[in-house]
Amino acid sequence: MAELLTAEEMREIERDAIESGRVTGLDLMERAGRGAVSALHDAWPGLAPARAVVLCGPGNNGGDGFVMARILHARGWQVRVGLWGDPSQIAGDARTNLDRWRAIGEIRPLSEIADTPAELVVDALFGIGLSRSIPEEAATVWQSLRGWGVRTVAVDCPSGFDVDTGRWLAPEGQSDLYHLLPDLCVTFHAPKVGLYLSPAAAQRPLVVDIGLERGPRAGIHAIAPDTDRAAWLRRATALGRGGHKYDRGHAVVLAGRSGRGGAARMAARAALRAGAGLVTLACPPDAIVENAARLDAVMLRPVVGATGLKRLLEDARLSVVCLGPGLGTGQGTRDLVEAVLGSGRRAVLDADALTSFSDDPEALFRQLHADCVLTPHEGEFARLFPDLGQVTRQGSKVLAAREAARRAGAVILLKGEATIVARPDGVVGVHSALYDLAVPQLATAGAGDVLAGLITGLLAPDGVAGARAAERAVWLHAEAARRFGPGLIAEDLPDLLPAVLSAP
Repeated sequence: MAELLTAEEMREIERDAIESGRVTGLDLMERAGRGAVSALHDAWPGLAPARAVVLCGPGNNGGDGFVMARILHARGWQVRVGLWGDPSQIAGDARTNLDRWRAIGEIRPLSEIADTPAELVVDALFGIGLSRSIPEEAATVWQSLRGWGVRTVAVDCPSGFDVDTGRWLAPEGQSDLYHLLPDLCVTFHAPKVGLYLSPAAAQRPLVVDIGLERGPRAGIHAIAPDTDRAAWLRRATALGRGGHKYDRGHAVVLAGRSGRGGAARMAARAALRAGAGLVTLACPPDAIVENAARLDAVMLRPVVGATGLKRLLEDARLSVVCLGPGLGTGQGTRDLVEAVLGSGRRAVLDADALTSFSDDPEALFRQLHADCVLTPHEGEFARLFPDLGQVTRQGSKVLAAREAARRAGAVILLKGEATIVARPDGVVGVHSALYDLAVPQLATAGAGDVLAGLITGLLAPDGVAGARAAERAVWLHAEAARRFGPGLIAEDLPDLLPAVLSAP
């Protein structure tokens, strides 16, 4: 799985390489500029030399742009360079490359280049180090150059984009900079976290190798199959395990009172499709008839409160319990959660099971263990972690989820446009919100209940870790929705799994 880096981690890798003497900063800038030009020609094989505008900023991102201008010129392009800032203030390696370009062509202020016709526009204004709002002039010039038929490429990241949080650093008075989306983003050495947290990056970035060694593992990775997708899918479920259904685990899904069973039924069917050998829906006695009318392969057991659940869990073959979908909130649900956690079972806690502890989250955290999976959306997350809930709105969802998992001592699956899976030891998986990976049709009632069921089914066999089950469930959930396309409703999702799992 692709490792994702924060801005500071990338800077540390570059500093280590330079300070060790393995490479100079000037060498890295040259490799970056040359690699970016090669990448855009790889992305657009039919791209012929024509007119190009390269927008450069005052830092190293601008230095990469000066290199690109020089290389494009050498390949036959008519290149014009615009600079934001005072050229006399540019120093270091960026200055060296500014001077190299000046030996070939001129540099104009951004304001004088806004109406220049071009077939290619390069954004090398502000890179991964930007920590303040993008200047309004830079945003205006970039937007004005984006005419019909113009191809646009961002160097390392779109200018004004925070590569740690996935948020725009917009000028005052602008709520976002989505009008600045490039057609292509070329980044260096490894993808940056923010590029996978927001569709603001437009698409999966092209990664250019600039000859750096791997640094210490950042502990953040993209959730996606290995290069051998078929082998990953075989490992993703228990469908190849043994010859007996109990080899694949027995999952229990708790359901609410009569009239509230739909969410739990979807979760139960998803758990069975995901590979659990057996699934039992446990519900109040008055809901048995309703659920029996809608379920066949899923077994039914009447359970009255926490006392009845404890008796059910005396069966050692029951390996994992899902609580929350349609269960109702309040002390009764808290008692059920405590009964499950007190039994030592692996558990998936969703929806009402989480909300029931919103007034005393610590009472929940004290009972959890590393193979429990909590699946909050951002509102539920904010109720369990009030201080971190603010972070998810203004800062890094990755760091918020990582800290939440540490506090809770359990796996946190934070749902949203990008889904985060964080382990208590700090390892984090990110399922991307990029346009080419996002699945907007999952914004439908019941989709979260199906996800809880998928995790439950994948967690049912012995020896499966909670984080692994959660990550694989997230990918399968999105892939099933992507396969269906528009018009999806949550009930469709479990029945799409066979096609996903059998795909080559």
